[in-house]
Amino acid sequence: MSAPFVVAVDGPSGSGKSSVSRAVAAHLGGGYLDTGAMYRALTWWCLESGVDLTDLDAVAAAARDLPLAMSADPAEPGVLVGDDDVTEAIRTSQISARVSAVATNPGVRVALQEQQRDLITVIGDEQGSVVAEGRDVTTVVAPDADVRLLLTASEEARLRRRTVELHGAADEQALEATRDEVVRRDRDDSSVSQFLVAADGVLTLDTSEMTFEESVAAAIAAVDAVRSAG
Repeated sequence: MSAPFVVAVDGPSGSGKSSVSRAVAAHLGGGYLDTGAMYRALTWWCLESGVDLTDLDAVAAAARDLPLAMSADPAEPGVLVGDDDVTEAIRTSQISARVSAVATNPGVRVALQEQQRDLITVIGDEQGSVVAEGRDVTTVVAPDADVRLLLTASEEARLRRRTVELHGAADEQALEATRDEVVRRDRDDSSVSQFLVAADGVLTLDTSEMTFEESVAAAIAAVDAVRSAG
């Protein structure tokens, strides 16, 4: 039985890493893992459970006990916490505004990174390939992945994309409403993970001037080049 084919994708907010990663997973006929959703799910659970996000030990303990289930289907990625489907809830502005406090907790990162490695192994074994995306997948979670990609884009392009995604338009008021989520989160998260500049051996794809289709095509070309090389 051949080893699973693993693709690791990192990038800042609005770079296109989630949608591109799902498209690559579908192309491979394999599974998909959104590691960022795990930090969001933990944030949701802590807020629902009344855990103080500034209590580092309590949040780290919650990370170890998190009753999390992730769908690996790139067409329908879902997240369950216990019996609650939180797929939509973890994408709200309330969670986006608080998730960095959880994601920058050292104890949380250790706990969730271990879970992420386990999930990559399980999904890969079950489906033959897996595309895992986040902010430190290429460097910490899966540094030995068969393909490692950093998707990036200019701040202007990333802000515009995320604004359209959240508000349906990119007028000045909507842009300003989204700026904190994109710019502040990237600044905060970059204190604990490297996702703005590619590490050695990681291929950078700058999607600033690319359409979604062009971004997907570039990522798939990079993946297929490695697969064909054997």
